[in-house]
Amino acid sequence: MQRLRADPETVERDLVKLVLTLVELIRQLMERQALRRAEGGDLTDRQVEDLGLALMRLDEAMTRLKDHFDLDDHDLNLDLGPLGPLLPDD
Repeated sequence: MQRLRADPETVERDLVKLVLTLVELIRQLMERQALRRAEGGDLTDRQVEDLGLALMRLDEAMTRLKDHFDLDDHDLNLDLGPLGPLLPDD
C-alpha cells in the first residue's frame, strides 16, 4: 500500500489533481447519461442543445485548468491497482 506524501511544495497541485480527477469522472458520467437520454428520445431538441453547450463549456474549463496546473489527461487517471485505471479511455 502506498502512503500519501504531503510534500508542502506539491500539496496544492496534488489537491487540484484530485479535484479535477473527480470533476472529469463526473463529466464523463454526465456525458454518457446525456447521450443515453438523447438517443432514447427523453430530451427535447432545445435540451439536447443546452446540454451539449454546457458539456462543451465544462470541457473548455477543464482544459484551461489542466493547462494552468500543467496537468494532462494521463495525470488525472488514477491507477486503482488491480481494478485498473479510474477513468476509461475515450
